[in-house]
Amino acid sequence: MNRRSIGRIAAAGTAALLTAGALAACSAGDSQSDGGDVAMTLWHNASTGPGKEFWDTTVADFEADNPGVTIDVQAIQNEDLDGKLQTALNAGDAPDVFLQRGGGKMAAMVEAGQLKDLTDSIAGAAAEEIPEAAYSANTLDGKIYAMPVAVLPGGMFYSQDLFDEAGITENPTTMDEFDDAVSKLKDAGIAPVALGAKDAWPAAHWYYWFALRECSPDTLAKAADERDFSDECWIRAGEDLQDFAATEPFNQGFLTTSAQQGAGSSAGLVANHEASMELMGAWDPGVIASLTPDQQPLPDLAWFPFPEVEGGDGEPGSMMGGVDGYSCSVDAPDACVDFLNYIGTADVQKAYYEAFNAPPVNTVAQEAVTEPYLQAILEAYNAAPYASQWLDTVYGQNVGNALNVAVVDMLAGSGSPEQIIEAVDAAAAKE
Repeated sequence: MNRRSIGRIAAAGTAALLTAGALAACSAGDSQSDGGDVAMTLWHNASTGPGKEFWDTTVADFEADNPGVTIDVQAIQNEDLDGKLQTALNAGDAPDVFLQRGGGKMAAMVEAGQLKDLTDSIAGAAAEEIPEAAYSANTLDGKIYAMPVAVLPGGMFYSQDLFDEAGITENPTTMDEFDDAVSKLKDAGIAPVALGAKDAWPAAHWYYWFALRECSPDTLAKAADERDFSDECWIRAGEDLQDFAATEPFNQGFLTTSAQQGAGSSAGLVANHEASMELMGAWDPGVIASLTPDQQPLPDLAWFPFPEVEGGDGEPGSMMGGVDGYSCSVDAPDACVDFLNYIGTADVQKAYYEAFNAPPVNTVAQEAVTEPYLQAILEAYNAAPYASQWLDTVYGQNVGNALNVAVVDMLAGSGSPEQIIEAVDAAAAKE
């Protein structure tokens, strides 16, 4: 897999039928912890609720089992993490362990020599119970640079109660059906779609999905490999989004609404039945749960795939999402690798699933997944003929940020589909 082909990952590693044979040879490795006391830092993006508690507990348990090892845990707001991490990496002051997005962002870190190669160090349950395909999103040139922890495909998370109230009896499968559902919700006085465009990337997700429907897998791969956005499908994706936005499906004030912070965020609107649905990745159930009045999972939460677009060149059933993982910085102590192997074990992965309400990658831990919406996500992802990572991840931070901002500009009325392509072309030219 070359540095630009990550966007073409296969449905990444949730099916138990996939084997970890290529990794099993590593399972006999012994602990690599350094002798003497070891101090490390961990950066993650679960700033509140059960997710934050998971990391605090996981680190405390690891420290108890590894005397002399201490880990300073720092929770950083998701929208701030990438920028702070890049600054720390460039300054040579990176955390030892940190959330890895993959794609072009990881490729840039590898090219700069900032990540530890984990290929020959993955051991135990992390080698035996996590399918090889799950590692593909964090692999470059045959080398593994992050431990996967969750597979996070996207789609529409919605309130079944609000759908019932609006008289929607079947989930939309096409954009025509989706537009009809939006109309029914509006007629019932319900905000159809929650969108946190203040953070840019949630709005850009709509463009990503329309591009997945309009563009062929080969075109998407060409854009990832060559930064070539000349195919007309990219313009059509922007036009699709313009047409959809013209139906006024989003919550009032969506341009100034955040995605995941507080009851007024897009996730909070769904959590409190102030809006019907949200386009988001499979981390969303956990975020929504943290924002309900009792901070418990939303009882009526359900999910369906992003609708198909008639006449598009994309393969029907294609999915988009990522595989969250954790990397060690290049100068991290060997205990960092031990910690990554630890978070790949079934018990820790089950705890991760319970905390984040997101599908784990460990196949033993996957047996604990009972929520119908998560089972539906896994089924759709495993059956997908093609899967892409999030486009801003595939293209790296500079091009990805330019894409995200350009989409918001268009939704705000100060841009166009053509200007989205001009923005990404300009950003790519500077690389």
